[in-house]
Amino acid sequence: MPPDPSTYRPEPGSIPTQPGVYKFRDAHRRVIYVGKAKSLRARLSSYFQDLANLHPRTRTMVTTAASVEWTVVATEVEALQLEYSWIKEFDPRFNVKYRDDKSYPWLAVTVGEEFPRVMVGRGAKKKGTRYFGPYGHAWAIRETVDLLLRVFPMRSCSAGVFKRSAQIGRPCLLGYIDKCSAPCVGKVSAEEHRRIVEDFCDFMGGRTAAFTKRIEKEMFAASEAMEYERAARLRDDLGALEKALEKQAVVFGDGTDADVVALAEDPLEVAVQIFYVRGGRIRGQRGWVADRVDEGDTGTLVERFLLQLYAGETPDGIPREILVPALPPDAATLEELLAELKGSKVKIRVPQRGDKKALQETVARNASQGLALHKTKRASDLTTRNQALEEIQEALELDEVPLRIECYDVSNLQGTEVVASMVVFEDGLARKSEYRRFVIKGVEGQNDVASMHEVITRRFRRLLDERGDAVEGADGPMLVDPETGRARKFAYTPGLVVVDGGPPQVAAATAALAELGITDIPVCGLAKRLEEVWLPAEEDPVIMPRTSEGLYLLQRIRDEAHRFAITHHRSRRSKTMVESLLDDVPGLGEVRRKTLLKHFGSLKKLRAATIDELAAVPGIGPTTAAAIKTAVSRKDEGSPRLSINTATGEIEEES
Repeated sequence: MPPDPSTYRPEPGSIPTQPGVYKFRDAHRRVIYVGKAKSLRARLSSYFQDLANLHPRTRTMVTTAASVEWTVVATEVEALQLEYSWIKEFDPRFNVKYRDDKSYPWLAVTVGEEFPRVMVGRGAKKKGTRYFGPYGHAWAIRETVDLLLRVFPMRSCSAGVFKRSAQIGRPCLLGYIDKCSAPCVGKVSAEEHRRIVEDFCDFMGGRTAAFTKRIEKEMFAASEAMEYERAARLRDDLGALEKALEKQAVVFGDGTDADVVALAEDPLEVAVQIFYVRGGRIRGQRGWVADRVDEGDTGTLVERFLLQLYAGETPDGIPREILVPALPPDAATLEELLAELKGSKVKIRVPQRGDKKALQETVARNASQGLALHKTKRASDLTTRNQALEEIQEALELDEVPLRIECYDVSNLQGTEVVASMVVFEDGLARKSEYRRFVIKGVEGQNDVASMHEVITRRFRRLLDERGDAVEGADGPMLVDPETGRARKFAYTPGLVVVDGGPPQVAAATAALAELGITDIPVCGLAKRLEEVWLPAEEDPVIMPRTSEGLYLLQRIRDEAHRFAITHHRSRRSKTMVESLLDDVPGLGEVRRKTLLKHFGSLKKLRAATIDELAAVPGIGPTTAAAIKTAVSRKDEGSPRLSINTATGEIEEES
């Protein structure tokens, strides 16, 4: 029976009328919703009305919640800041989360390095790096960079290539064809290279006219001075700039810097599209989709989106102008917050006519198409996942659909460096934040069955311990920290435990649970050879059809556990082999071992290094260098020579 909101409704008059931020918590003290209000009393009172009048998702939220609390702040700007920080900290399930609909490539410049590098990458932004984009296709941005390196010959190589060129005193191919100024071999100083980088960033940031005019002027001057080769080179540079600019459509003739936002909504979901315009040209585009949580209008959705988009952004990432389909409820407060983050004025407005209105209509069409595509794909995904979970329930004769599945795998090499993995799938999707790694300590030699017993014992003993430490609530123990609202790491019970293996592994897992007094968690094993599903104490396996979505899901979970275990094992094995080779070198600690490998890149190169080259490494003197040379040159007869593959991180035999 869901909680009745009237049971935790605050006393009349106890809610302040000042601005503030509020949190709804469930029976386990998890924060499930965070909001802000100009008047806390007016806003919170709206949740405690007839349930029939509430938006469906709001109704679900208030009936899931078991308590509400609030914090009063001095200004509405502070309320915005606190709301953002709490949403980021607690990740409440009922707050709007704009999920990026794909992984977009960025053009990144590592300005924090001594010799900055330009590269194309994806994923989260990092400190000390300046980003441009995002862009629709990685190949398009690589073409642009290739053109611009003619004019701005900055470094684009990896750290390994840069160090190798510096060691041999010879630049790579790009240095020979004038697409890199070759700072690795001292052709330009760090200061000269940084000036090239700054010019590149200015050009990518939209300040293009100054560069084209400057190159054009230098070209004519070289021609008049009869320096025809230089004039021809400048002409080609000018052509490269113009070709790069052709790839970015001009939308605003006045050189405006703006982000253009549009929404497509229905009662349950909202899709957002944003076009990044810099210097009047479209520099990038992204799309998000989110579940609607309450009956908030378009302006409220815009406010939440802008807060999520810009609150953690660098000043360069916030434009001077943001064009939106509807103004937020308090646009002035949001403008004030963004201006503080940027360090200069930011304007949020709705375009009424002209080029800006036309571009926003284009963005809106993209949002509508994005929402339609998302709904088609999501409907298919949800149907497939539900079918898979129901098939697993039916095949294994479970009492409930296994919404949380944990899978365990053991990895070792001839009984050494034994490790295990635990992966978690919730509602048919990987929950990577819940993955765990184990180092097997109580098992000698190659014994997968005993290792599985140890892993299951450790994981579920931790569950019992955390339950024992949990504070009792009205509906049982609170499985979250009551102070922070964060979930305890091992506090949630899985609906199904899957082990990689057959009857022996299943028996070991079942015995481990029984020894802990746990009898209500179902266990099964998935054997690799015939993909048979084994249940405890059953002589014959469960044979699921090869076309079964349930079997496919179990295979994906098992393969993910295997991948996670192998990755952990390789990293530990590599570290152990390297350390064992240098163990006998006096005065060589862990930090200097890592410095050596980072400097040379592989054991093969470490062996090939002379004593003088070893001594040149920071922290390594002549005496230590001689001892290292002796250690790495010593080989047991018949033993293979090993090196680290820097691309994969694996230990390999040298040819």
